[in-house]
Amino acid sequence: MSEDASPNGSAPAGSAPMGSSGRVLEMQTKLHRWAAADPGRRFDDLFNLVHDPATLRLAFDRVAGNQGARTAGVDGVTAFDVERDIGALAFLDGLRSDVKSGEFTPLPVRERKIPKPGGSGKVRSLGIPTVADRTVQAALKLVLEPIFEADFLPVSYGFRPKRRAQDAIAEIQRFGTKGYLWVLDADIEACFDSISHSALMDRVRARVKDKRVLALVKAFLKAGIMTESGSTRATHTGTPQGGILSPLLANIALSVLDEHWHGGWLPGGRMESQYQRRKRRRHGEANWRIVRYADDFAILVHGCADDTRRIQNEVACVLEPLGLKLSPAKTRIVHMEQGFDFLGFHIQWRRKPGSTKWYVYTFIADRPINSVKDKIRALTRRTSQADPKAVLIRLNQIVHGWANYFRHAVAKHTFTMLGDFLWHRVIAWLMTMHHWTWKDIRRRLLGPHGSWLPITADGIELINLSRSPAITRYRYRGNTIPSPWAST
Repeated sequence: MSEDASPNGSAPAGSAPMGSSGRVLEMQTKLHRWAAADPGRRFDDLFNLVHDPATLRLAFDRVAGNQGARTAGVDGVTAFDVERDIGALAFLDGLRSDVKSGEFTPLPVRERKIPKPGGSGKVRSLGIPTVADRTVQAALKLVLEPIFEADFLPVSYGFRPKRRAQDAIAEIQRFGTKGYLWVLDADIEACFDSISHSALMDRVRARVKDKRVLALVKAFLKAGIMTESGSTRATHTGTPQGGILSPLLANIALSVLDEHWHGGWLPGGRMESQYQRRKRRRHGEANWRIVRYADDFAILVHGCADDTRRIQNEVACVLEPLGLKLSPAKTRIVHMEQGFDFLGFHIQWRRKPGSTKWYVYTFIADRPINSVKDKIRALTRRTSQADPKAVLIRLNQIVHGWANYFRHAVAKHTFTMLGDFLWHRVIAWLMTMHHWTWKDIRRRLLGPHGSWLPITADGIELINLSRSPAITRYRYRGNTIPSPWAST
């Protein structure tokens, strides 16, 4: 480690007191700065940072504040149970002692199958670690993430700080409008279940020299899975979805795609400047741009269908050392005029109405529309006797979150349609529940000037999608997305 920080991240004597989050942020900022300054540096003495009291305290706070805090692992203990029965400080003291002494051993994750979105009938397996394992994973992520973020390229957006799906969509829209109209719409088959442990650990070792940290990461990879039937299955490949560390490890592995396909855009690359890219096109050579969100990615090609097919074959070769392969059923080559779905959006090259100019537009894909409709139907079944206030609160949460995600698309007509659908579902449910007629509805909800009043229950008003949230254009941020560890 560098001389300007103590190895265990503790504040030097005589300094002003600093909370856990402040101390961890200071540690992360230094790690990120050192990693960015020296791309070939391998970090040693990271283990002390993992079991540092401030790191573990912040890690547990994040686990306890997470949506899954009341979900138990194989030991049946939740974060809520820990705080109620043991106390966070006593729990963390014991955990720190186990980690520091080397006695800590991860338990198998508890398998839970959830339906995949879209109503396909297929299920996705989640692995739920114990609270102790989640806390140590969160501590590992706090230490490792700023190091690897210095290496990650700007074309990946999934599970990275201050980046979101809308950034990936904005990049596709930007380059599609610039002529990158052929698309390799790719899907990796069972990505999180199939990543080679040896290939992944090789990429972790490129930056981490501390054998105790490497052993801890490997222990989580090899922890195993307790199936829903109660049997334990070994994990020879993959990093189970549901673990706090899994998205970071997946990004470390899949960054090989970014490095391979974005290398030409970096300084000294064959597509570095606009002049070079134009020269390549004049000579009949294709240009490309990868956009990746976790294991979902698209490669945009300024060329032809044959160029895209060659790229698809090359992608398969890049993925093979990781133990991964493209899904034949879900990977396809499309032209933007035909359009394709990505991260819930439908992206298509169209002529602007009233002009001869063509642009790439983003719409809401059919699957998320059908999915949110199914959720509305489930909450507004005619036979439901649920409390109207509770139902309106839940409907508002679902619809507002959904609309906020898609509010940067061409969504006005979709929002209007969905708002009408929501209104009629709630009205029909209330009519059945209270035995109202349309005359009763008009008497209660029709205003003095002939306009409908909002549906309310005990002070809770049903969301009106024609007013909220506002539909706005999302600005492309590209390389300007800030780092959370910017040096002051």
